[in-house]
Amino acid sequence: MAPIRLAILEADTPVPQANEKYKGYLGIFTHLFRRAVDPEPLESILTITGHDIVAFPSTAYPDLDSIDAVLITGSKYNSFDNDDWILSLVEFTRKALIHPRVKVIGVCFGHQIVARAMGCLVQRSDKGWEVSVTETTLTDKGKQIFGNHQSLKIQQMHRDQVYGIPAGAQLLASTEKCPNHGFLVPNRVITIQGHPEFTSEIMNEILVLRHGTGLFTDEVYESGVQRNGDHHDGVDVTKVFIQFLQGEFDEEEDPAQK
Repeated sequence: MAPIRLAILEADTPVPQANEKYKGYLGIFTHLFRRAVDPEPLESILTITGHDIVAFPSTAYPDLDSIDAVLITGSKYNSFDNDDWILSLVEFTRKALIHPRVKVIGVCFGHQIVARAMGCLVQRSDKGWEVSVTETTLTDKGKQIFGNHQSLKIQQMHRDQVYGIPAGAQLLASTEKCPNHGFLVPNRVITIQGHPEFTSEIMNEILVLRHGTGLFTDEVYESGVQRNGDHHDGVDVTKVFIQFLQGEFDEEEDPAQK
């Protein structure tokens, strides 16, 4: 079987030290997927390309007929804004969602963009930031998808959230602050509000930078640093992404779930 052709839509540039180490979100996600398929060689499973949709919004997008899936990354930008490049991303996502073959993965900002493209409201939360390793409660569908997990611990970095669940989607996880932490549409979409790609090193750099600028209070910063050393399930989430791409969740939706 030929490798799955995955296009990473890079919606931001990583923080400086991480960017230097990994060379953009393409490198960060390639590192993540490589760990998720180990000991198998990544190249036998996925062919990954990167597309800078912020700097080159009119030329960066891949031809949907030449790929099998897209992954929309996280971003410091607001997914509910109407900048030209964000509107272009929402429109491209809508096209991908109706393509007969292409699958869509959304991560954090990407999760919000997919939900926006599917008609959901995305806005700033009045409950503040979720940062660092955070436990999310899985729904029954989430427990089914994520195997033996009863909950997931995922790196977080957001204060925006999706309100509601897109039509036809199945909720996967939630927290007290954020009811929609991811959803699934079989054969079409899987999203997650957290950051499976963030290592503790990347998270520490973000925490220090945002605390230094005053964006994070001492309380948010210190709590995030304390939890950053905790185990998190980013690799397990990514294994599920691969299963999704390979068609393991392509069953028809149970009418009782609608």
